[in-house]
Amino acid sequence: MRDHYRMLAAYNAWANRILYEEVGKLDDIAYRQNLGAFFGSLHCTLNHLLTADRIWMKRFTGEGDAPTSLDTILHEDFAGLRAARQAQDARLSAFADSLTEERIAADFTYSPLTNPTIVTHPLGPALAHVFNHQTHHRGQCHGMLTAVGGPSITLDLIYFVRTEGTVFMK
Repeated sequence: MRDHYRMLAAYNAWANRILYEEVGKLDDIAYRQNLGAFFGSLHCTLNHLLTADRIWMKRFTGEGDAPTSLDTILHEDFAGLRAARQAQDARLSAFADSLTEERIAADFTYSPLTNPTIVTHPLGPALAHVFNHQTHHRGQCHGMLTAVGGPSITLDLIYFVRTEGTVFMK
């Protein structure tokens, strides 16, 4: 499972690089336009993804900043958000690299923001959620990107595996 999560972390960083490259070509009006997604705009959705990743990484490691609201705007400017995304992706990859099979299978306890109760389950499903959550909202971003005239980009995991991910298939 460790190699699986390492691959997902690398895929996540790769897909975010592609998405941010294209979003960075938009003007500020298109970037901030409310297009009806759950968090409204590309700006708000990309901030949400960074917010959620920071919350999960604080839970996983006990380190770093963890916003207290899922709609926190961490960066008003795209350049700052992009740099923070790259740093967060590197942090997530380093975390995946540090995992052991025992840690992945071990119980993990946290309290959700939306329902502050104590939850315990193995770390593996929580880590899978982080990558699935990224994919879900990147899909929304892809839809918003094309809605404002941006290109349709290829973000499928299998395309990553075919072009970049063979190191994880050993």
